[in-house]
Amino acid sequence: MSEENLIYLLIIALIGSIAVSVSYFITRRETNARNVSNRLQWLGKQTLHCLEAISMLKAAGCMPELLDRLNRHALRYIEEISTLAPDSDLMTQVNAQKETADRMTQGQRGFTSDRDLKRFQIYVNYTENLLKDMVEKNELPYALGSSYAKELYWLNIRVVANAHVSQANQLLTQNDKLTALSHYKHAKAVLVRAMVPPKQKQPLIDEIQPRILELEPKKIYRGGALEDSLDSYLG
Repeated sequence: MSEENLIYLLIIALIGSIAVSVSYFITRRETNARNVSNRLQWLGKQTLHCLEAISMLKAAGCMPELLDRLNRHALRYIEEISTLAPDSDLMTQVNAQKETADRMTQGQRGFTSDRDLKRFQIYVNYTENLLKDMVEKNELPYALGSSYAKELYWLNIRVVANAHVSQANQLLTQNDKLTALSHYKHAKAVLVRAMVPPKQKQPLIDEIQPRILELEPKKIYRGGALEDSLDSYLG
């Protein structure tokens, strides 16, 4: 083989090697970009859900300790987003949602409509699953996770009962006493069935019971045939 042919072969081999390297670099960069995009998509979804849950729970009067735990969890996601895509639309959206959650006042609102109540319960379920996941990953002690789960359970009971009471109060302004009575009874039933210590739910039951007694139709008792006979005899 001539020296000239050998040089050609070396050049071809070098070009092939460069082409393979460039192809690997491009493929690797595309894979990394895709991984970052998928990660950002997941982070954005989790962050927005967590921040919305914080807003909903804070509005319902959830205990500050649990809200603080959720806030710290959301901040971890936000920090990662700011590292991967600091100037992205996602970062802008997350910051806006964070400001909304921060501005929400503790116990600011009730959930009187069926739609609002359902939405609140969706985020209660989301938070319950999030806490379970944190416990499984050893990010949260089991005892503390159990305590938070009980708080969420009781918060949900209170919100549902208060929603029935609010609807009953509204119906009374429309003089719909029968439907209002039904809502008061539903509120009481929710509290009675709640798996919490009696002393925890009794104050709320005591507030509702007088309203039920006030609206409930009075029963008329008749003495029967014996009383009728006595009335005729004494008459």
